[in-house]
Amino acid sequence: MSSVPEPEYPAEDAPPDEAAARPASDRTRVRRLPKRGRYDRATLDAILDAGVIAHVGWTGEDGQPYATPTIAWRLGDRLYWHGSSASRMLRATGGVRVCVTVTLLDGYVLARSGFNHSVNYRSAMVLGTAHVVTDPAEEDAALEAFIDGLYPGRWAQLRPMTAKERKATTVLWMDLTEASAKLRAEENHDDPGDETWPLWAGVIPLRVVAGDPEADPFVGEGAETPNFRLPGEPR
Repeated sequence: MSSVPEPEYPAEDAPPDEAAARPASDRTRVRRLPKRGRYDRATLDAILDAGVIAHVGWTGEDGQPYATPTIAWRLGDRLYWHGSSASRMLRATGGVRVCVTVTLLDGYVLARSGFNHSVNYRSAMVLGTAHVVTDPAEEDAALEAFIDGLYPGRWAQLRPMTAKERKATTVLWMDLTEASAKLRAEENHDDPGDETWPLWAGVIPLRVVAGDPEADPFVGEGAETPNFRLPGEPR
């Protein structure tokens, strides 16, 4: 650990990391701790691909803001999410601007003062217009990417969707033109002199683990447990 703590709140005009690309717009520029901002597609794609749960920010007709949790996934240059055709969020956001965020929690960061406690994380924010998928072929491709992104190879084994199921499902997408990522993967930063305070400090790494699979009553003997991907893991 460095003996000289890194400033927790550098100036807002501090230059970003030299390896990071420039933000697509001023709205996606990371202002607090700008060195943690990342604007390259490789970093953005990695976070979106490792994530499972996203939050869709949208505004209702009454002007009330909402943040709706859902499953989102990337396919090429598009971010997709889906749900029931009766969903208020899906019906309200087609053709309007939304903000979608994905966050991965990687660790608890403990310091010797409450002020300097933090977490390690990877996050992405995408701004843009939500579009309803109307082409059946695109819808199939998007849903296949959704299923196989969580359970590799499972789509080909599933019963095909019925017309009723397709009618009951809405898929939306937005492009990744205006997006940014923000990351923290650091040690704790004590104030000078705090290192002598008699208290444990450091990082507790966090990860998602899976329990033992629980088959339903209709699974036959010898059936293989499906492959699956945990949140936070790359595709």
